[in-house]
Amino acid sequence: MAGVRMVTRSRSRGPGAGPRGGGEEAAQLRRGEAAAEGKKSHSPAKRQRKTQKLSVAYEVSDHEKGEGAKPPGTPGWEPLAWRQQLLNIRTMRSEKDAPVDQLGAEHCYDPSAPPKVRRYQVLLSLMLSSQTKDQVTAGAMQRLCARGLTVDSILQTDDSTLGTLIYPVGFWRSKVKYIKQTSAILQQRYGGDIPATVAELVALPGVGPKMAHLAMAVAWGAVSGIAVDTHVHRIANRLGWTKTATKSPEKTRAALEAWLPRELWSEINGLLVGFGQQTCLPVHPRCQDCLNRGLCPAARSLCGP
Repeated sequence: MAGVRMVTRSRSRGPGAGPRGGGEEAAQLRRGEAAAEGKKSHSPAKRQRKTQKLSVAYEVSDHEKGEGAKPPGTPGWEPLAWRQQLLNIRTMRSEKDAPVDQLGAEHCYDPSAPPKVRRYQVLLSLMLSSQTKDQVTAGAMQRLCARGLTVDSILQTDDSTLGTLIYPVGFWRSKVKYIKQTSAILQQRYGGDIPATVAELVALPGVGPKMAHLAMAVAWGAVSGIAVDTHVHRIANRLGWTKTATKSPEKTRAALEAWLPRELWSEINGLLVGFGQQTCLPVHPRCQDCLNRGLCPAARSLCGP
């Protein structure tokens, strides 16, 4: 049982119980418990507290989680043909010739810049990439890097000039504001570097969960979770890689991380994004060219028999 520690919890805490830890629901529960304890203190001393039965649960160590282990007794679910589907996608993506393969975040920084500056450039490229094609993001990053892209240089650039440099990325006006705000925070709190945790990254203006997980992977070399964008969200649902249909990328991420072995998390974003750019298109997907046509639950409805 190495790497596993035992914890006890009340059996009365069932599947419908609220979350432990932070959050308004948990705070309300704690306040309710405190009030209940205050009332109990005025109860006659003769009343004997009812003994609660305890059940034993297991917490798995981070090391074991990294190996894809599940707590003992946890029922597993996984898509029926996911391994073959994954192999087929790898085959279709073997040429690595999708836009993301040449113009993704790992290609949009100056490799000769100091490590701290490179990490900042990775984060900026991710901020620019939202609702924007890779080719447009790469063009904006080239123009920024040509002027020397650092936290200080961005803070010294007026909004009008910055807007001209990043145009025509999607929502460029909002991104000018977010880039300036985030750069100021990085200068003040992180010495010009970027945070090294997902929680701190998503707290920055204009940085969402997908960007945070990609920043952790590309800038810090750490796998913190599966980065889910519209391509990954769409394809995971089409392939039946979620136990039930999901309505948002974050719900898709949670659904994928619940069953996909952790050692595969790092490749899923790039693999499925490129697949979505070339084959599993949002509209009129090229099912006739897809090796998964006979394994994809959505193929018949999308492309017919």
